[in-house]
Amino acid sequence: MNYRQDQNGTIYVILKLNKRQNSASWHKNPDCVVNLFKKKETEKVNAMKVLRLYDANNLRLEEKQKPYPTESEVLLKIASVGICGSDIHYFHEGGTGSLQLDQPLILGHEFSAWVESGFQKGQLVTVDPALPCGTCEFCREGNPNFCEKLEFAGAEETDGALQEFVCWPASSIYPLPEQFSPQAGALFEPLGIAIHALHLGKVFPGMDVGVFGAGTVGLLTIQMAKLAGAARIFATDLLPHRLDAALACGATDVLPADGNEAEKILKLTGGRGLDVTFEAAGDDGSAVETAVIASKRGGTAVLIGIPSEDTTCFTASAARRRGLTIKLSRRMKNTYPTAIRLVANGMVDLQPIITHQFTLDNYELAFKTAAQREGVKVFIDFAS
Repeated sequence: MNYRQDQNGTIYVILKLNKRQNSASWHKNPDCVVNLFKKKETEKVNAMKVLRLYDANNLRLEEKQKPYPTESEVLLKIASVGICGSDIHYFHEGGTGSLQLDQPLILGHEFSAWVESGFQKGQLVTVDPALPCGTCEFCREGNPNFCEKLEFAGAEETDGALQEFVCWPASSIYPLPEQFSPQAGALFEPLGIAIHALHLGKVFPGMDVGVFGAGTVGLLTIQMAKLAGAARIFATDLLPHRLDAALACGATDVLPADGNEAEKILKLTGGRGLDVTFEAAGDDGSAVETAVIASKRGGTAVLIGIPSEDTTCFTASAARRRGLTIKLSRRMKNTYPTAIRLVANGMVDLQPIITHQFTLDNYELAFKTAAQREGVKVFIDFAS
């Protein structure tokens, strides 16, 4: 350890830390100075609660030191965190797809927070969890979601929001109007995914659309398709309460995901099929197959979901003979300002999505509820 003393007699110790120990950008400026004690007097280090994943099905509520922001960062007091399907993959399987947990990680990438430092102190904000480098080939092409050096909250080596405080770049936080709740503020990441999927699908007025999987992203995709002018929106899911939510979000036709839904959709469309289909189930591939079979000739299928197994499948001849365009959606890009305007102007309704809320101390029940797909979106709320 290296020490230094300022003119007021305060003694500092300089620690070599990596980005996961406190701040999302410490790896860019790793010589972080922490005030540990004053001359002749020990200073108690501020502690905060964190929920850390050590392995599959091994979450632990612990304490660690409260972080200190760098000049480009803002200290945030976490308000609400939505539990995403990818968080459930991490919890039950120790990762998502090819990304597997190799060291303890704090989950949580759908979140809102109160600003704790700077001129915006007390302001409720929504937070973009993606931190692209801005300089690689893909960032320069306008595709920061493909960034080679992308850091993402609650994934790989970047700690997420299931902790009481976090430091985050000021450029990635967005102030919210007063009428927004912390839970609504945590939903702009999945809304951004739905917006990006609609851009990929190119939905135009009068089209017939299918959304296969009526979880959070699926329900928001339904709302975006309705905004785009889709004449008919088919939605499928295994759970009746999610089909009810799909109707509330604007679906015109709902069908149980019983294996016969594609055949029923073809019959209901006079054999024509759907202009654009969105797979949002992340299941074993059955929703992908349905999206392909239910598509019209020359249609487009957009795959959004993350399957438990790192593979998916569909009938090749069905896709080939339809001449389908199949697109895989990678998160989102530059969607937050648009998403905030849509909600602020009443064009997207987040209330049907907000169904369950728990405190951090009740994290076990929160993750169990989310894994069992009760309701729609499960939140872990922090003290105001």
